Amino acid sequence: MVFRLVSSFKYDYIYLKKAIIMDVREIFTASMILFAIIDIIGATPIVISLRKKVGKIQSEKATLVSMLIMIGFLFVGEEILNLIGIDINSFAVAGSIVIFFIALEMVLGVTIFQGDEPETASIVPIAFPIIAGAGTLTTLLSLRAEYELINVIIAIVINSIFVYVILKSSNRIERLLGNNGIAIIRRVFGIILLSISVKLFSANISLIV
Repeated sequence: MVFRLVSSFKYDYIYLKKAIIMDVREIFTASMILFAIIDIIGATPIVISLRKKVGKIQSEKATLVSMLIMIGFLFVGEEILNLIGIDINSFAVAGSIVIFFIALEMVLGVTIFQGDEPETASIVPIAFPIIAGAGTLTTLLSLRAEYELINVIIAIVINSIFVYVILKSSNRIERLLGNNGIAIIRRVFGIILLSISVKLFSANISLIV
C-alpha cells in the first residue's frame, strides 16, 4: 500500500514537473514571438517622433488598450473565422506567410508593407496599429493553434508590461542603443521570426491538405 502511494506520488510529481516545464517553454516561446512581431524597440523612433509632435504619450492607456485588443481578438478572432468558414489551421498558414514577409522586412531593412505614418500620439496609432497591428493579431491566432490559450495570454501580459516600460523610457533607450543598436536588434529578431514562420507553416499545412 505504501509502495503504491509512493509510486503514485512519484508519477504525479514527474507529470506535474513535465507539465510546468512545458508551460514555461510555451510561455517563453510565445513571448519571444510576440516581442519580435510587436517590435516595440524598432518602433521607438516613431514613438519618439510622435512624442515630439504632441508633447506626451499616454503610455498607460495605450498599453492597456493594446492588451485588451490582443486578448479580445484571441477569444473572438476564431469565432469570426468560423463565421466566414475559415479554420484556425488555414489561418495559421496564412499568418505564417505574413510573419515571413514581416521578418524579411526586419532582416533586409526593406519595406514590403506600405502604410500611412501616424500623425497624432493618440490611442489609435500607438495601441493600434503600432502595437496591436494586423501582424500581431494574425500571429495571436497562429499561436493559439500551437499553444495552450492560458500560455498565450500570459505571453500577452508579459509583452504588455515590456511595451509599457519601452513607451515610458523610449528617449533613454534611443540614446542608449542608437540607430545601429536598434537595427541590430531588429535583424536578430527578424531571423528568429523567419524560423518561427517556417515552423508554423510546416506544422499546420499538413492539417489542411
